[in-house]
Amino acid sequence: MTSPPEVLCIGESMALFVPAEPGPPERVRSWLRTIGGAESNVACHLPALGVPSAWVSAVGDDPFGRALVHEIGAAGVDVSGVEVDRTRPTGLYVKESGAQGSPVRYYRAGSAASALGPDLVDRLRLDGVRVLHLSGITPALSDSCLALVRALLTAPRGDRLVSFDVNHRPVLGQDLAVLAELAGLADLVLTGDDEAERVWGTGDPARLRELLPGPRVLVVKHGERGATLVERDAPPLFEPALRVDVVEPVGAGDAFAAGFLAATLRGADPVTRLRRGHLQAAATLLTHDDVGAPLPEPVVTTLLRADAETWRAAHLTGEGVVVT
Repeated sequence: MTSPPEVLCIGESMALFVPAEPGPPERVRSWLRTIGGAESNVACHLPALGVPSAWVSAVGDDPFGRALVHEIGAAGVDVSGVEVDRTRPTGLYVKESGAQGSPVRYYRAGSAASALGPDLVDRLRLDGVRVLHLSGITPALSDSCLALVRALLTAPRGDRLVSFDVNHRPVLGQDLAVLAELAGLADLVLTGDDEAERVWGTGDPARLRELLPGPRVLVVKHGERGATLVERDAPPLFEPALRVDVVEPVGAGDAFAAGFLAATLRGADPVTRLRRGHLQAAATLLTHDDVGAPLPEPVVTTLLRADAETWRAAHLTGEGVVVT
């Protein structure tokens, strides 16, 4: 890192295993080990977008923990605040890969990150941090993790923004009332319309804004249709997503968050902020990785400047951009 981080992401990352050969998982004998975690995914996208980032968590004193720190650091993320727990392991999860979805099995109970608590707040280095990024996954890991997220959302923050990605995962058994409470304490909230329907009973952006008046910024993602931005004293703004030949969908939401946050920090207009999110999500949708390489800069520049008709006609494939 050559510059102090502007965005600090806090949350668990785990060793991730995906099949390295075709077939049902019970028949697969070769697995590829990579890494995954919502908050670290966001952190890993940001340096490539020109935004210095840091990731803080806890890992076990084991090979998986060392791999996490090394690989996230290799993406240009400041990992100096990651703590090593000598008694608890690094969590892991297993998933299948496919364009229609990826069933996931978690092995994270009792992990190092699940033992994080509100005492972490006093150890954070926040000089220069403009955005603190959290998600609804962390408070579901343990009571102490819930206390940590509450402490971060209620601590004095001055001009610093707190971003909260709802990230409702039914398999985690998250408390919906708690998710709604925490989102209401943030400055910037990102949610899918499907998870908003589960948490607040509606995925409609205007109605959701009425139920969630506290945050300055609300982004409602509508899957492959696009996303809606609702800011205070401004009507909802919808921007369609790019058409993409999807390789695998996991990680696209984190990529969108990173693109949107990067554009927000650079003072971009609302349409550009949404388009930056869509472009970063598209790059991840074109790969099997949770963090895909950014699209070529000429492609990004052209599409950011495109009129509405050209944007809607763009189709991203593994070979490049096709305009139909």
